[in-house]
Amino acid sequence: MSDCIFCKIANGEIPTDLLYEDDEVVAFRDLNPVAPTHVLVVPKRHYVDIADGVPGSTVEAMIRAANLIVEREGIRVSGFRYVMNAGADAGQAVNHLHLHVLGGTRLRNDFGKRE
Repeated sequence: MSDCIFCKIANGEIPTDLLYEDDEVVAFRDLNPVAPTHVLVVPKRHYVDIADGVPGSTVEAMIRAANLIVEREGIRVSGFRYVMNAGADAGQAVNHLHLHVLGGTRLRNDFGKRE
């Protein structure tokens, strides 16, 4: 997708400070963090969301990268959250599959709450 910002970041067209990169995914800090640790894990190949026929190997690569970020950020013991949104009603702002890694503070539990 030529106009997808996450595709451009994942392919090196937009420079960013990558925290992790392998053949399938990249990880970088969210520009609008909601927690002290807020990292995005993004596949290099474009998928709209988790329901877009994503191969298991890509999901595995995303979780592997997220687990590494959790260890590097020192939030394994205190706790962390992984979030994937699918669609506007779920809060997905960029239509490219991504996994949020959140931690470093006590996170609220307001799942299912309506705006």
